[in-house]
Amino acid sequence: MTDIAGKTALVTGGGSGIGRGLALALAAERASVVVADILLDKAQAVAEEIRSQGGSAIALACDVCERDSIKQMKADANAAYGPVSLLFANAGATSFERLTDMSEADVDWIIQVNLMGVTYCLQTFLPDMIAAREGHVMATASMAGMLPAWIPMHAPYSGAKMGIIGLMLNLSLELAEHNIGSTVYCPGGVATGMKDNNERYRPQRFGGPGPGPVKVPEGFFMEAKTTFLPPEQIAPMVLRGVRNNRAIVFDHSDQRKIFQETYLNLVMQAFDDALDYEQSMGMTP
Repeated sequence: MTDIAGKTALVTGGGSGIGRGLALALAAERASVVVADILLDKAQAVAEEIRSQGGSAIALACDVCERDSIKQMKADANAAYGPVSLLFANAGATSFERLTDMSEADVDWIIQVNLMGVTYCLQTFLPDMIAAREGHVMATASMAGMLPAWIPMHAPYSGAKMGIIGLMLNLSLELAEHNIGSTVYCPGGVATGMKDNNERYRPQRFGGPGPGPVKVPEGFFMEAKTTFLPPEQIAPMVLRGVRNNRAIVFDHSDQRKIFQETYLNLVMQAFDDALDYEQSMGMTP
């Protein structure tokens, strides 16, 4: 079991959406919360919300695409609360464009903020947890990573999120030696406001802030099929997974069928094809 009460928790992307939900839920379970976001005003609003309810929280600005920004965030968090033992690497960005229509900066941004942002945070915060032989790291991936053929015009995003899943599941083998838990959370439909706010926090080196909301293609089939849950509803589910040291957390049980239809069958077919070839070539006993 992973204890939450009395621990220091840091949430990237904590100023809105899933991050805000996690920050509030952590505070409700009596953790001291560092709310980190690329938009400091958003982080400050969440930290103030926590403090107004009797909790302990500070707000910090951080661009997870920049290693130095993460290192400064860690130094500031440690100065306020001591070592961070619960890391929620949650910051992300999205897009719905054909790969061939995306600029180099578009692709770099999606990969950097989603996959590399998680990796940089892990590299920065894990040494203290390893030294203390305690802690838990959680990274927010997506069902678009678990089901890469599920959502169209989402290729770099799906690739980055699938990378987070592989990163966390492999890393868990290393962390188990040090008594550190790890969880990868794959949202399957959460009302985060990311599509509306996404362009606000695009750094200058990736083209700077955009003109408005992310455009979702007309007839986008998942909009009608997915129930979008409020972050406040899913956050306790995620924390339950962290407490119980679950390797993977989902938030929509009904998506099991989609996994079977769109991904599991593809994988099993590939194994069947390999077996057919091996048998045809006399390669199997």
